[in-house]
Formats: sequence, structure tokens, C-alpha cells
Amino acid sequence: MVTIRLARGGAKKLPFYHIVVTDSRSRRDSGHIERVGYFNPVARGQEVRLHMDQTRVDHWLSNGAKTSDRVGALLKEFRKQQAA
Repeated sequence: MVTIRLARGGAKKLPFYHIVVTDSRSRRDSGHIERVGYFNPVARGQEVRLHMDQTRVDHWLSNGAKTSDRVGALLKEFRKQQAA
């Protein structure tokens, strides 16, 4: 099954996550099908905290991809942010 989930990057104690489309059986940071956004939980000032390519996320969801719990919450937050 295809999953939309987070892949960790960044440095020690300074996390940065890529939102990726991947096979659910693959490891967290291993190869992925497509990168559809990023999440920076420690963003400060003018830094962008959350960015997603909405059209690609909708494409994968329409083709049967499932989101992880955290990505589902981030997607809801992103859609609320875009509506405002």
C-alpha cells in the first residue's frame, strides 16, 4: 500500500521532515516515490513551517494512498491555513 508520511532530515536536536509518498513496507528514511512537501517544527520568524503541493497530495489520495496520523493532522492544518 502507498502511504504519505514523514521522512526525517536535519541535524541532531534540529529536526526537519519531508512529506513523502512511499511504499508502506519501506523504512522511514529510505527511498520514496515522490516528495510532496516539508514540515519544519522549529521554524522561527519568517521561516515557513509547513508547505505541501496540494495538487499532488490530492492526486495520491485519489489513487488510494493513505496518510499517517501526523500527516493527516498536518494536511488538515495546511488546508485551514490555505482557506484563511
